[in-house]
Amino acid sequence: MTIPELRLLQEFQDRAGYGGYSECFGLDDFNDTSGLEAGWSKDPDFLSRLIPFATATGGGSFYAFWRADDRDDLATLPVVVFGDEGGEHVIASDLRDLLRLLTYDTEPSVDHEEVYFYRPEGAERSNAHEEFVTWLGATFGLAATDAPGEIVEAAQAEWGERFAAWKAPFLDY
Repeated sequence: MTIPELRLLQEFQDRAGYGGYSECFGLDDFNDTSGLEAGWSKDPDFLSRLIPFATATGGGSFYAFWRADDRDDLATLPVVVFGDEGGEHVIASDLRDLLRLLTYDTEPSVDHEEVYFYRPEGAERSNAHEEFVTWLGATFGLAATDAPGEIVEAAQAEWGERFAAWKAPFLDY
């Protein structure tokens, strides 16, 4: 499975460094389901609908595409974050929305109840943050966001209930 947007992001990451353009974010081994198997479910039906692709936090949270349907363009699938201390939430309606979230330049806070972004005023940016924002605009025509909650809320309004219903039979809580 090739996702052109991820290939281009990987090329950018190779220059900027893992975690060098958005706090704690880095592309990982595409479709490595070991984290899902260890923390959520080994059920093949569960694993077949999730495609892990990136680290989300310094603690081990990660992002995955959720195959909500059988569309061919994986970049248009909703993105889910799985928290290292539990919790799983739709965080972006598609890959481009996740890329915009990365411009906020802070890792998400994930627990069983919610996911949100918080950056203290005056917090330092990642070394290649400005280069990333410029690259994102030039490559995809996407603007940075200072309102990550709006992107997350829109994704959850569109996909949240459906994701919750889908995951429920696989998880023990």
